[in-house]
Amino acid sequence: MNPVRKRRLATAILATLAVLATPVVSNSTATAAAPCDYPAQQLNLKNWKVTLPTGSSGSPTEIKQPALATFSTNPAFMVNAACTGVQFRSPVNGVTTSGSSYARSELREMTNNGTANASWSATSGTHTLTVRLAFNKLPNTKPHVVGAQIHDGDDDVTVFRLEGSSLYITKGNTTHHKLVTSSYKLHTVFEAKFVVSGGQIKAYYNGALQTTIPHTKSGNYFKSGGYTQANCGNSSPCSSSNYGQVTLYKLLVSHS
Repeated sequence: MNPVRKRRLATAILATLAVLATPVVSNSTATAAAPCDYPAQQLNLKNWKVTLPTGSSGSPTEIKQPALATFSTNPAFMVNAACTGVQFRSPVNGVTTSGSSYARSELREMTNNGTANASWSATSGTHTLTVRLAFNKLPNTKPHVVGAQIHDGDDDVTVFRLEGSSLYITKGNTTHHKLVTSSYKLHTVFEAKFVVSGGQIKAYYNGALQTTIPHTKSGNYFKSGGYTQANCGNSSPCSSSNYGQVTLYKLLVSHS
């Protein structure tokens, strides 16, 4: 064979092999979301909805499934900068629900793939919420934020509530029912757990039982996120720069 033809043939073969060796990237792969794009990539939000401190007076924004699976909004509800958890931020001037004077960026337990409100009895079965969270920022003047709670059909039953450096577990309207620690430092990650069974709520902090609260009502559900306990009437400035913030790193619910 002519030497020139041999070189041309060899060049053509090498070019063909290079094309075959190049990975094919489909459109779906090229546009797929990174693991840090949406909170639902960090936490299992299949049976949750989120209430945000935005919207109209008395009617804050709510995002439910299936929209929640690909929803994020900066800074109220988003994956944190380190891509290790979900940030919940609620300012003192945020939109509140009709039944509260405080704004929230908070998850509410749902059922049936997020299509219906969860509602269970404290006297039937065992119901457990486990969260790993950290308080990142407290509002001025009244530095109070709730990170996790049990709610019944009427009101909150018990919550993990930070007031300055003091972390409490509440019991109904008794906000200082159980002092967990008086030396909490912002950004410290801890595990909070509620176990409800046989008409009792057992509340744990980092695996240690803190208190047992009698509770026999039905219509219960779990909540977690950032529920700022301050507003423009008791905290200044009245702006989005004055807020409470919580980061969730783990969110597990079981019913048996």
